[in-house]
Amino acid sequence: MPESCKEAPNQDREGQSPQTQREKTVLHNFVSSISQLADDNLTLVRSISGGLALAGVILIARSIKLLTKFQTAFEIPSHFVESNISLRGRIHSVTEEGLQVEHVPIYLPLLSPLLAKHKVFPPTPLQVNLAGVDLTTEGKLWLQTKLLPSQTVWLKLVSRHGDKLHCFVSHSKRSPWCLSVNEEALRLGLARRAPLPGISPHSRLHWHLHKQLHRAEVKAEKKGLGLWKEESQWEMALKAVRNSALFRLLQRLFGRT
Repeated sequence: MPESCKEAPNQDREGQSPQTQREKTVLHNFVSSISQLADDNLTLVRSISGGLALAGVILIARSIKLLTKFQTAFEIPSHFVESNISLRGRIHSVTEEGLQVEHVPIYLPLLSPLLAKHKVFPPTPLQVNLAGVDLTTEGKLWLQTKLLPSQTVWLKLVSRHGDKLHCFVSHSKRSPWCLSVNEEALRLGLARRAPLPGISPHSRLHWHLHKQLHRAEVKAEKKGLGLWKEESQWEMALKAVRNSALFRLLQRLFGRT
């Protein structure tokens, strides 16, 4: 019995057909060749894997416009505005109509040069308005000293109306102690609250932004700052005299002489 058990494996091998043995030999040689090739060209295999990974990242970056430089409000995807994404920018100028801000996309050493579009013309700045704020004349002058050309700012997208963006503008993206320029103008009494265009008044976002702006405006009103400043008795008396009929009559008489 023991001898028959030892001879069984030999009988199984002998029972295999020559064709089956040849197929197994060919398969074994093929696998061995592939393994040897991979071992001999390990650097090449890693390079190909890295290239495929880089290509995947480039496709993803292009699809979500992660590294895209926006030059008009129309180029910004709708889901960016709906999600209130914050974009980094550089102040170009401050005008009567609002801010001109050059968008500065995220820069990655390898990807950014590959995805950059070479343009002959200089970049066009985005047209930005302070959302929920109506600046006074003094407020517009203050804004020109607050936001200087080439300063870096963050634009929290609130809504888009035509070619203009309505944003909360700040100098820092994440700092909880950094007030937006919108709130700061209200706190100094240099602006009044204005409607938030493009946002449903029943939405959660509208309530959150409205509360922020209202809190800032109330502080200026309590402290009597800016447009909330109360006139002194002397200023009120002087204004009453200037608006009186006698004062206007004297102005005309002395004006003729």
